[in-house]
Amino acid sequence: MSATSDTLPPSSAAATDASPVKQDFIRQIVRDDLASGKHAAIKTRFPPEPNGYLHIGHVRAICTDFGIAEEFGGRCNLRFDDTNPAKEDPEYVQAIQDDVRWLGFDWHELRHASDYFEVFYLAAEKLIRQGDAFVCDLTAEQVREYRGTLTQPGRESPYRNRSVEENLDLFRRMRAGEFPDGARTLRAKIDMASGNINLRDPALYRIKHVPHQNTGDAWCIYPMYDFAHSLSDAIEGITHSLCTLEFEDHRPLYDWCVDKVDLAHHPELLKPLTDKGFPFEAAKPRQIEFSRLNINYTVMSKRKLMALVQDGLVDGWDDPRMPTLQGIRRRGYTPRALRLFVERLGLSKQNALIDFSVLENTLREDLDARAPRRMAVLDPIRMVLTNLPEDYEATLRFANHPKDASFGERDVPFAREVWIERDDFAEVPPKGFKRLIPGGEVRLRGAGIVRCDEVVKNGAGEVVELRCTLDLDSRPGLPGADRKVKGTIHWVSARHAVPAEVRLYERLFAVPDPDNDEGGKTYKDHLNPDSRRTVRGYVEPAAANAQPEQSFQFERLGYFVADRYDHRADAPVFNRSVTLRDGWTG
Repeated sequence: MSATSDTLPPSSAAATDASPVKQDFIRQIVRDDLASGKHAAIKTRFPPEPNGYLHIGHVRAICTDFGIAEEFGGRCNLRFDDTNPAKEDPEYVQAIQDDVRWLGFDWHELRHASDYFEVFYLAAEKLIRQGDAFVCDLTAEQVREYRGTLTQPGRESPYRNRSVEENLDLFRRMRAGEFPDGARTLRAKIDMASGNINLRDPALYRIKHVPHQNTGDAWCIYPMYDFAHSLSDAIEGITHSLCTLEFEDHRPLYDWCVDKVDLAHHPELLKPLTDKGFPFEAAKPRQIEFSRLNINYTVMSKRKLMALVQDGLVDGWDDPRMPTLQGIRRRGYTPRALRLFVERLGLSKQNALIDFSVLENTLREDLDARAPRRMAVLDPIRMVLTNLPEDYEATLRFANHPKDASFGERDVPFAREVWIERDDFAEVPPKGFKRLIPGGEVRLRGAGIVRCDEVVKNGAGEVVELRCTLDLDSRPGLPGADRKVKGTIHWVSARHAVPAEVRLYERLFAVPDPDNDEGGKTYKDHLNPDSRRTVRGYVEPAAANAQPEQSFQFERLGYFVADRYDHRADAPVFNRSVTLRDGWTG
């Protein structure tokens, strides 16, 4: 892999940095299970719902599910929990696969909950025959009313004691499409007095006359997430079902579904798979929860992210301001930075809010080591070196990376007229200003020392040109090259510069907690109006020739990436990934 590559290949070769053996409570459980012989090998899965794009919070789950399987010589499936076709889309399926591979992982098998719909249905009939499930006619509103509260037990449905025969008949008629959406549900028969509301006769199936992207019109009833997820894990022989803490209260229901259906001892339920030659390894999985990855100055709700897209408040799921993986990838975040970020945070049982600057600093660390250097001017003012001939041209040699000679060198054209940054000049300098002033000197990076002799203004009194003298003896390699001046500024040859669109991104939200609804405000009211600013600047030719998604440090300005979709060598487009230092104040 080249030193400037921004992506990671699949498999263990994608590991970030050499590091000591990782220690956390999940890995210790895995080590103990393998040492005791409980499992000959481990198997995990990453089970996203294809109802939106993945975001930064999913990186921890991806790295945990795939990373632990990889570390211990196990296998990890990518499984789409596609049980709600009304909200799912093949676009999300493709994006999720793209995200996982971009992070440097690959899956053992690609599975879908919909692969197992026949098994789920047979399992549901088994629960009915055992007296563990019943068809309920209560409306959704009535179910909520009957459920009770955290301090009061629920009430049993008046339909809870239907006979097995009546329940089987109604359930089969539900499948046949006889009833409209919402008319009936299949519910587990557990305990309406349980202190865990998830065990108060939860729904296992609901009626939805919606075609499915994989099964078409074959089904008009669909399993609920808890039922489908637990049985999918059992079918696939998942040993360690790793999930975030919000599923901790669902674990008793997870275990109830696995135990009551008992696929490992009822192979007849798996006949729809065996008839198709579908591989399976029925087993009893163990659910283990870890804390979510929460970051301030952002929202992690798919519903809220979807609303931002649908309301036109951002430019789509891959807007570089979005916390989606597609968005931050376009922003210039790298797989290495994200994996290093979650590795350093580790795994725990305690939810914590991580400051956005921690993520930004990890990206800076990665790009500082891996991003070649280039020069660009984003707010240009012309400088004319009056003591050089009008047709003067030279080629200067610059290192591509000041700390790593393996990056090599490049040619940078230099001429009589150059662009410099407007804020590198001040007629009335503030205290401590070390750049160019009238009559003052500054070093042009790699070219020599210049003195400002004349300031040219337009009719509005704006500075449009600086007329300067280049100290010819201060050029690199000459006796005066070591002469000391206080400041050094960058530049781009005006004759050779390539005009570029540069998008300057800040955080999408202006407050640390956008979800705070005090004062009747919503997260939309906290959007940062300065989250994107587009400027027209100039870049040196070696930057314009970048490949899409290639990252650079624009010297003295920050880290930038050639836009994944819009960048062309003849019309460069760069996105600012992160500034050189954390100076953002909201």
